[in-house]
Amino acid sequence: MEQFDIVIIGGGMVGAAAAIGFAKQGKSVAVVEGHAPVDYDVNQAMDLRVSAISQASVNLLQSLGAWSEIEAMRVCPYRRLETWEHPECRTRFHSDALDMQQLGFIVENRLIQLGLWKQFEQFPNLSLFCPSRLKRINLGHGYNVVELDDGQKLKASWVVGADGANSQVRQQAGIGITAWDYRQHCMLINITTESEQQDITWQWFTPTGPRSFLPLTGKKGSLVWYDSPERIKQLSQMSKGQLHDEIQSYFPDELGEFSVEQWGSFPLTRRHAQQYFSHRCILLGDAAHTINPLAGQGVNLGFKDVSALLDIVADKGSEWALEASLVEYQRARRKDNLLMQSGMDFFYTTFSNDILPLKIMRNAALKLAESSGPLKHQVLKYAMGL
Repeated sequence: MEQFDIVIIGGGMVGAAAAIGFAKQGKSVAVVEGHAPVDYDVNQAMDLRVSAISQASVNLLQSLGAWSEIEAMRVCPYRRLETWEHPECRTRFHSDALDMQQLGFIVENRLIQLGLWKQFEQFPNLSLFCPSRLKRINLGHGYNVVELDDGQKLKASWVVGADGANSQVRQQAGIGITAWDYRQHCMLINITTESEQQDITWQWFTPTGPRSFLPLTGKKGSLVWYDSPERIKQLSQMSKGQLHDEIQSYFPDELGEFSVEQWGSFPLTRRHAQQYFSHRCILLGDAAHTINPLAGQGVNLGFKDVSALLDIVADKGSEWALEASLVEYQRARRKDNLLMQSGMDFFYTTFSNDILPLKIMRNAALKLAESSGPLKHQVLKYAMGL
């Protein structure tokens, strides 16, 4: 039986970031992951899964040595953000208002993971078990024993669940969740645009759900289409030509001419763990909380979890593994995650109907927000994690 300070289940973006952070602190770390990310090739198609990376997340990735690796692959900085329902009632944000070069970056999730994985070999105290999967956690008093599907056993003071929305760590630790279905699906569509529009991301609210554009490098873009499960299923079964015509009919003129590359879809579900730790098992990222992807905050919240836990552990010295660290982590992160979830739910609910008085009020609010000055900038800074 191999022994570690920390075993992390899940080597995605959040799990890999936590692994490097703990390894930098000198702790012995094991990462258990079922699939290694596919290597980068400049000629390969853009992935469908992308994230809007905030400056706070960039700061974390820089501290872990991964951001330069990610930048060397593909990232798309954006300087402007617009959101509206009626075209005359827009809220606009610009990086110049915050004296910043950009508001954030749109990056393929796999490339973030790859940039982090390239740091693993720098740490002899970090062991990767891949391809391997969690079979069982035997919960103990001073430690836990992780059994893998290939028969290996790993002993650890902590087991970190960074294994996604359907977390096995969360389930085996007996941690419940509060969840509900938004009764909508989300369709992701990669396109090539005729015009350059890589400096802006926008979101248009409609009664059936938002339509969004996320810029990617080289006149590429990612469209996000929220709608009923039936409508998304219908769209998913169309040919490229048919889907192009539907997008042209149901997206705003800001998009311009484009061609469709690839697409996929997934259901929208909100989850929040009722606690963030139990029996020396700790939840990070989607294992602890999933959020409506309305503002692209999902992975940023996960990285904020990582930063908080790393800072707390660093301050505890030799007593890092005591329950006090976990209590402090939960206190630091659960309220903030709940606030962001509730904020996204408020926007989603407010704009997901066609009631005339409410429609007038929300457009007036967007128009007012455009000229709110310092308040608008403060909201933007909060969303960026600054």
